[in-house]
Amino acid sequence: MLNKLYEGLGPSAVTIISVSVMLLLGFLMTRVTSRLRLPNVTAYILTGILIGPFCLDLIPQRIVDGTDFLPDIALSFIAFGTGEFFRFDSLKKNGGKVAVITVFESLVASLFVFVLTFFVLKLNTAFSVVLAALAAATAPASTLMTIRQTKAKGDFVETLLQVVALDDIIGLLAYSIAISVAVASQTGGSVSVMSVIKPILINLGVIALGGLFGLVMKLIISKSSSSDNRLIISVSLLFAFCGVCAMLGISPLLGCMSMGTVYMNLSRDDKLFKQLNYFSPPILLLFFVRSGVSFDLRALVKPSGSVGAYPLLVVGVLYFIVRILGKYAGAFAGCAVVKKPGKTRNYLGLALIPQAGVAIGLAAMGARTLGGETGAALNTIILASSVLYELIGPAAAKLSLYLSGSYSDKIEDVAPVEEEAGGKKKTEVEILIERINKIRSELPQENPAEKAFTEAAVDYDPYSPKNRPGIRKNRR
Repeated sequence: MLNKLYEGLGPSAVTIISVSVMLLLGFLMTRVTSRLRLPNVTAYILTGILIGPFCLDLIPQRIVDGTDFLPDIALSFIAFGTGEFFRFDSLKKNGGKVAVITVFESLVASLFVFVLTFFVLKLNTAFSVVLAALAAATAPASTLMTIRQTKAKGDFVETLLQVVALDDIIGLLAYSIAISVAVASQTGGSVSVMSVIKPILINLGVIALGGLFGLVMKLIISKSSSSDNRLIISVSLLFAFCGVCAMLGISPLLGCMSMGTVYMNLSRDDKLFKQLNYFSPPILLLFFVRSGVSFDLRALVKPSGSVGAYPLLVVGVLYFIVRILGKYAGAFAGCAVVKKPGKTRNYLGLALIPQAGVAIGLAAMGARTLGGETGAALNTIILASSVLYELIGPAAAKLSLYLSGSYSDKIEDVAPVEEEAGGKKKTEVEILIERINKIRSELPQENPAEKAFTEAAVDYDPYSPKNRPGIRKNRR
């Protein structure tokens, strides 16, 4: 539709218009999906599909090709933010048990998917091993949002938070090994022990380098640094680390997690994470919309070519179902091994269903590495299934929290108050008013991320009275 207009414009104009179209339409789609109670990620992917080459064709292919760095950048922000939840003091309490549960739920899901794709569907080795590795990754955002909304608490919630924090580390390690095996199988090389050990050693080096960047960030960002400088320093270091990883041809995910973890545990500064959370949405929007633009609709209904004999639609639906079974079975087995309470064992797997950001980013990187039909098929399966996972993920997470008894919808549980005062029993009206006031007092008055970003803007403004102590406000 816009291609004729693009023909008469220079490359800079085409890039700017394309980016603005992606941002604006991605935002407008969230207005529709929010009414259906769907997550923003779903809106962004659907927007990309609609403006992609198989529908409206609003974005030139050269723009898609020229923004292939977006998965790396998006992953760096996602991973750094995850580091906020790796607090050593909380991990020390149940770290061993959580690690066992995480290994079980991640690897059992991968095993189930590999058996399906390689042994049942007879798909090629490269595709099977990488898709199986991607099955390990989850999307903690939906789960965390549901926990905050319900104010759930207890052993189930603590275990869940720690599992989703560790989950992507297992997923990335599995992906790193799988991509090495896949490349070896494609090139006709043999899979040796060293080909498995090498990516593990590389990722350990990436973790160490990321930790060093986190230490540097802590040293540069001092308490006296203004908020705008803190944001500039953190973004520049994230971009620098991402560039180093791109130069070495490795994923920045583990290193950025390590950077965020080291910075958080050394500084105890969660305000920076809130600032970045308020800064990153346009970048993440562009990444997910671009992923939707790259989505190949025709590939879903035709035979998957060199990957196998089945249409990708069949593969995608089976992957969607089998991964859920693997997550549930793995979480159940892991909790049984470490003797977690029955409610945690029975319902933890339901909260691990969502899959979006990390898996989509790794799929994009995997597609770039594998190339051809195999890479395109991998990207198509993950994008299609991610939409389905994000549709049912929040509901499944809320159901797991409810069934595990982690939250209650009864007002006496949500806002407990003393029913007597000075030895005299309060009336029902007095108790109700007190409960309402207690709930109101606990509601956040301002989005913490927005507050952190606003404070940064005030610190930056040279005309702000805060930054000109010698100037007093005019009095009437």
